[in-house]
Amino acid sequence: MAKLELKQTVVEEIKELLNGAKTAVLVDYRGLTVEQDTKLRKQLRQENVTYKVYKNTMVNFAVKGTEFEELSKHLEGPTAIAVSSEDATAPARILYKFTENAEALQIKAGVVDGTYYDEAGIKVIATVPSREELLSKFLGSIQSPITNFARVIKQIAEKNEATA
Repeated sequence: MAKLELKQTVVEEIKELLNGAKTAVLVDYRGLTVEQDTKLRKQLRQENVTYKVYKNTMVNFAVKGTEFEELSKHLEGPTAIAVSSEDATAPARILYKFTENAEALQIKAGVVDGTYYDEAGIKVIATVPSREELLSKFLGSIQSPITNFARVIKQIAEKNEATA
């Protein structure tokens, strides 16, 4: 297989990875130990986030003409890409939390639901709870008044039984 065909295969693989993705975050992994990298990959895998290292030129070709094209200006030095098709905040959340203990990992930029964010924006996205967490809080807030109402009705009923 010729060199060009190999490169085209890699570009197609990256395009396929980004096709239908909600989020893609670029990081500079320079300085991470093997142990730290293994921990990071495990955490990302548990949240169904794909984490890969590709040559910058291959990523650059793959993102041309897509919603991820803005990431091409951050393709310098060692770059890894974390992609999620399920939870839009998962890559940012996991990577940001990991940078607290592994200062060598640097978030470069990302695209979340079609919107480009620089490093500061990705850090803000990282503070947004996951969809499941938001849904559980929402359901809890809906359920709370109903539960309180039921308690009041029960107390009134018990009070009426005691006086009767």
